[in-house]
Amino acid sequence: MAAVTSVMRVQQILQSAVDNALRPHNLTFARYEALVLLSFSKRGSLPMRVMGDRLQLHPTSVTNIVDRLEQDGLVRRVPHPTDRRTTLVEITDEGRNLMEKATDAVNQIDFGLGGITERQTQQLTELLGKVRHAAGDF
Repeated sequence: MAAVTSVMRVQQILQSAVDNALRPHNLTFARYEALVLLSFSKRGSLPMRVMGDRLQLHPTSVTNIVDRLEQDGLVRRVPHPTDRRTTLVEITDEGRNLMEKATDAVNQIDFGLGGITERQTQQLTELLGKVRHAAGDF
């Protein structure tokens, strides 16, 4: 019980820290994650279905995130070059620039993981990875 309570409380602390770092950039963590995912893709674009799979989100949630990012000029929807049924989401230059600024902001606060060393962060990630793996989350 103590471990579960601690994990849940730390999640709240991390979420608050990251939200505060992203707020000046008008981003939520979900929107930030989507921009990071697109920026890491080979062409800067992915099918919406793939975004949902990689972000582990319901298609409706992906649509809402993409709608908001598109309204802000951070991504655009483009037709897939070989599959008329698929729409790609492509990060814009403005989206890439904002993602880089937001990344600097969350890095400045160590994503909220203050108080532990880099090695301890690696250990924490490994331990939590074991729990996630046991639950079939990988």
